[in-house]
Amino acid sequence: MNWNLPNILTVLRLIAAPGVAIMFLYFHRPWADWAALTLFVGAAVTDWFDGYLARLWKQESNFGRMLDPIADKAMVVIALVIITGYSGMNPWLILPTTVILFREVFVSGLREFLGARAGLLRVTKLAKLKTTAQMVAIAVLFLGTGLEYLEGLSLQGMTAESYVAAVEAGLAQPLRPCGSLGCATTATLIGLLLIWIAAILTAITGIDYFIKALPYLRDDK
Repeated sequence: MNWNLPNILTVLRLIAAPGVAIMFLYFHRPWADWAALTLFVGAAVTDWFDGYLARLWKQESNFGRMLDPIADKAMVVIALVIITGYSGMNPWLILPTTVILFREVFVSGLREFLGARAGLLRVTKLAKLKTTAQMVAIAVLFLGTGLEYLEGLSLQGMTAESYVAAVEAGLAQPLRPCGSLGCATTATLIGLLLIWIAAILTAITGIDYFIKALPYLRDDK
């Protein structure tokens, strides 16, 4: 294995995947949310740079081809587990998350079964697009959980009516609106929309891979 810059970036992205979860062990919220968001976005950016630099400098390697999708999947899976937990098990998030996790496990199983013929399931442009969609959606959802926690601190257990009265009396800081909705609600709704789009793309790529592998799944007669 060559320790060139593209491979180093890929390894760092793989290390960053569990690092996102570790942020919630060493930081209090909302600092944990912001730290996880920063780490996730930074790692996601390397997903584009490592491939680009490997092609530009002609440093593509089998190690990079093997580790790159693993790092991507680890980032997505760990982040989705964290967000789902902190979102209060929102069913609108659980369903697309389930689709994404099922597809990743299913395709990994297909690749393992095909063995030397796993090259049939090469990463397509649509698969790269779904990975980008997943990462953008997760980043926005992390933003939503952080803002939601801040709004919770501002409310401090008050009802909406008592909070408004407290703001008018100068006893509480007003929440910053984003249009007609609060910023947390806006970010969460946008994140949910994006994760559903990502889930649809994820399902389509999974079906595509299954169709490609289907001739090799039939028993010889």
